Amino acid sequence: MSDTRIPRLFVEADLSAGAAVPLERQQRHYLVNVLRMKDGGVVAVFNGRDGEWRAELRRGGKDAALVAGERTREQPEASGLALMFAPLRQARQDYVVQKAVELGVGRLLPVVCDHSQVRRVNSDRYRSNAIEAAEQCELISIPDIAPLAPLAQAVEAWCSGDGARLVFGDEASHDTDPLDVLAGLAGDGPVCVLVGPEGGFSEAERRTLRAAGTPLPLGPRVMRADTAAVAALALVQAALGDWRHEAPRWGGTARD
Repeated sequence: MSDTRIPRLFVEADLSAGAAVPLERQQRHYLVNVLRMKDGGVVAVFNGRDGEWRAELRRGGKDAALVAGERTREQPEASGLALMFAPLRQARQDYVVQKAVELGVGRLLPVVCDHSQVRRVNSDRYRSNAIEAAEQCELISIPDIAPLAPLAQAVEAWCSGDGARLVFGDEASHDTDPLDVLAGLAGDGPVCVLVGPEGGFSEAERRTLRAAGTPLPLGPRVMRADTAAVAALALVQAALGDWRHEAPRWGGTARD
């Protein structure tokens, strides 16, 4: 666990002992003008590849940069948990991306469904929200973000992976216990949670999904798509993932 008393920044540069780490303009403004950090101030930095490092601020006139010191955390292996979702309108989509990162998602897979209301994505905005969530929640991994794809194409591509499993939110299955469903999920490969659009899946999509994956009930209440995504991810983490003391059922190490 990193020191919560020092600021954390995501950087694009490679990290190693003694490496100079350039700052973007907004990062420089934040450290120098907002936090009023002096020369030698300590910052935790990560890039999603090389772990987390303790770095010191070096100020020279109006310029400022960081110098990496020692590594404080090794980079964990990539999460085998993915979220496939129909994009939502801006504020609610921001929420979904942020919470997915906090819940340990390693891949974000936006898809177009028959009833989708939003059919464009802003991948740069997704990434900015993912980075912000990681900075604030002491995470050092940033999920991969796939291009927008038709639902059937994305499902086929996912299910063709070695041992890959798909579970999808199904409002028609509320009479079944979701934890029982997940406990009976065969295999130990990566898991993708699929949440559909506000209008739900079409009948044709539902047939495709039932042939490819496992329906996951989300209780007797109607949820908005952003709420359903968080609920489904929490269920999967509790039943299969790193909320347990055992190793996640998509690889990785046991929880401390």
